[in-house]
Amino acid sequence: MRQIWKSFRALYFASLMMLIGSGLLSTYLALRLAADNVDGLWVGALMAANYFGLVLGGKIGHRLIARVGHIRAYSACAGIVGAAVLGHGLVDWLPAWLVLRTIVGLGMMCQYMVIESWLNEQADANQRGLVFSGYMIASYLGLVLGQLILVMHPGLGLELLMLVALCFALCLVPVTLTRRIHPAPLHPAPMEPRFFIKRVPQSLSTVLGAGLIIGSFYGLAPLYASQQGLSTEQVGLFMGSCIFAGLLVQWPLGWLSDRYDRALLIRCFAGFLAVAALPLAIMPQVPLEVLFVVGFFCSLVQFCLYPLAVAFSNDHVEGDRRVSLTAMLLVTYGVGASIGPLLAGVLMKFLGSQSLYAFFSFFALVLVWRIRPKAVTNLHQVDDAPLHHVAMPDSMSSSPLVAALDPRVDEQVVQEQMVQDPAPVTPEPEPEPEAQPEAVVETELDSGNEDKPAPDISGGRP
Repeated sequence: MRQIWKSFRALYFASLMMLIGSGLLSTYLALRLAADNVDGLWVGALMAANYFGLVLGGKIGHRLIARVGHIRAYSACAGIVGAAVLGHGLVDWLPAWLVLRTIVGLGMMCQYMVIESWLNEQADANQRGLVFSGYMIASYLGLVLGQLILVMHPGLGLELLMLVALCFALCLVPVTLTRRIHPAPLHPAPMEPRFFIKRVPQSLSTVLGAGLIIGSFYGLAPLYASQQGLSTEQVGLFMGSCIFAGLLVQWPLGWLSDRYDRALLIRCFAGFLAVAALPLAIMPQVPLEVLFVVGFFCSLVQFCLYPLAVAFSNDHVEGDRRVSLTAMLLVTYGVGASIGPLLAGVLMKFLGSQSLYAFFSFFALVLVWRIRPKAVTNLHQVDDAPLHHVAMPDSMSSSPLVAALDPRVDEQVVQEQMVQDPAPVTPEPEPEPEAQPEAVVETELDSGNEDKPAPDISGGRP
């Protein structure tokens, strides 16, 4: 692990600085609008715009990197994001903030893509799991440290925006000074929505629900805490402890996921979240100790849903489709995270701040109703399922290229599906010929599985 840290510390530092800036910006904007008595709907809209930018950046980033190269694309996006951050201090018109927030999300997604493709290029096949873990730790740690800055600097002046812009300036240094060769340009990960909706519907439902809940949490939990009477320092501590819970739970979650049925775990964790969120959903005013304890336990559970859904879906998708699966899961998460803050913001505007956790509880109950372990037929389960659980960062700190770092995805498959010719003559038509064989493979897989008798699941995993 020490050798991995030495090899990848520059990229980990870049990720850390990006997430410090991103986490601080999200909480700062929510608290700033709360101090100005702006409706929670606007706070939710800003976070929705950020996630919309992240989803949009997943499509644009590949073209930008292919056109100008990794370092130039990263540098340009970091400069644009820094300028957009400072733009929040120059303009007070909220519709302009929506545009700026979208630009921040779009630029950060391109930066994620550069870092993740670089990590994948430098990591040996037998090191990808450790490299991936280091990347996830740097991401979560950055989000936590971004909240703790509010404890040290509770004022909501322009100094915090300058700190965010400073973080995006510093994240440029390790990437622009690297002496390593550019990674190979990558295609967008192929997507097959119809196939995955049919093959892993419960996993996609879980990912969508996780996006609704976690997207609303990042955008509106600071507003909720502020309306409960917490000071800026206390809001920073509350958000930091909740995000730290998401990092803390990943390792015990992996132990459970590798030993128990994942569909049942998803349903249980969703049920725990629905119950745990009830005190904050019912009580208009919550004592400080109760708020911190209940908020911490809610976060322990809510940050389990996405990694479990990823592991559960990988158990039922063949290895040559896992790159496409990762892209599909992240886009689904991004859609949920774009819609969730808007819905929760409307509820908070008309029903009060406690409706945020009522929103969490409701959609957790929807997942309890939607996820049915007995409905899993195992007709498409891979031979080596359950696959080893890998802790996955959410889409606030990763891109579709994270598939290349996932040790469950065969490196050769990544090379075949995503690596393009360094100097393609006509890059646009390339994906077209691949679409026809995909449909044939899907048909063959489905027909082949129909002839195969269902496996005996009486003593195994449902």
